[in-house]
Amino acid sequence: MSIALQFCGGLVFLIVGAELLIRGASRLARGVGVSPLVIGLTVVAFGTSAPELAISINAALSGQAALALGNVIGSNIFNVLFILGISALIAPLLVSQQLVRLDVPLIIIASAVVLLMSVDQLLSRFDGFLLFTGLIAYIILLIRMGRKDRVQAEPVKRSETTNHEQVSPGWLRNGFLLIAGLALLIVGSQWLVDSAISIARSLGVGELIIGLTIIAAGTSLPEVVTSIMASLRGEREIAIGNIVGSNLFNLLGVLGLTSIFAPAGIEISLAVLRFDLPVMLVVAFACLPIFFTGGRISRWEGAVLLAYYVAYTLYLFFAAAHHDALPVFSDVMLYFAIPLTVITLGVLAFIAARKEDESSGR
Repeated sequence: MSIALQFCGGLVFLIVGAELLIRGASRLARGVGVSPLVIGLTVVAFGTSAPELAISINAALSGQAALALGNVIGSNIFNVLFILGISALIAPLLVSQQLVRLDVPLIIIASAVVLLMSVDQLLSRFDGFLLFTGLIAYIILLIRMGRKDRVQAEPVKRSETTNHEQVSPGWLRNGFLLIAGLALLIVGSQWLVDSAISIARSLGVGELIIGLTIIAAGTSLPEVVTSIMASLRGEREIAIGNIVGSNLFNLLGVLGLTSIFAPAGIEISLAVLRFDLPVMLVVAFACLPIFFTGGRISRWEGAVLLAYYVAYTLYLFFAAAHHDALPVFSDVMLYFAIPLTVITLGVLAFIAARKEDESSGR
């Protein structure tokens, strides 16, 4: 099998496998009356992040820890800047208060914890255990919150029993979808990792760059499709919940399990420690003021996110190629574009907070 065919086949298997996994899992979740936001934060988010998990563990076991780390960091940056950006361009996204008060701060905390754990340039098995424990605690918290939602929605649920039964097919069919999706994810991840390593070696490009760009974007295609379709159908809570939940799962679940399964943990290079991990943390921080501005992500904010992803990708390729434009490009981003964006979002967040205080005072 040629490298190009193997790469394309791996992507197709990942996308189809994730689709089957999401379809079966979401129907099972709806069968127990879970809210759309919780579905997006858990079932859909974890399902669409399954490719990242499969590829990262596969890469770590194959001795390609840089690829695994680059996949997680690149996916988190891609999820926020590209997917949220393009979803907001399609239709402004309404932001739940739960996301602003709980889930986004958790992403910031998790990103900061990963950065601190990486100071010694190693994510050990103990670090992985701590991260995965955090994921378990987060899931338990969401389950408890979901139970409260079900109790409040119980009268509505009883009145819509007929429709509910039509939405949720049999357990056997959904179980088959889950198993088939997982099988395709495993095969697809193996093909994609093998072909990506071959491509990296033939082009002379480092595996970290491949993981940060091609594989990160490829494994995030399920999130892209899910969020865009959710925006088009008006399921905006699922669109945002999918991204937020996927990023948390990547940090706590994917990095946690990968560190546990990797024979010697995950080594962190100085380049990743000084640039890519801080960028991931800054992107997580950027969500908070954007989410605060009027309780929605507007089209212009989506355009800003998308522009920053283009700039980030250009920086990676300029740095890899040692291009002459890199110093000028870096100065423009560092001293003009980023400060201007921070000031604008800060002002908008301040205005939104003032409006909220005035309305609550009334």
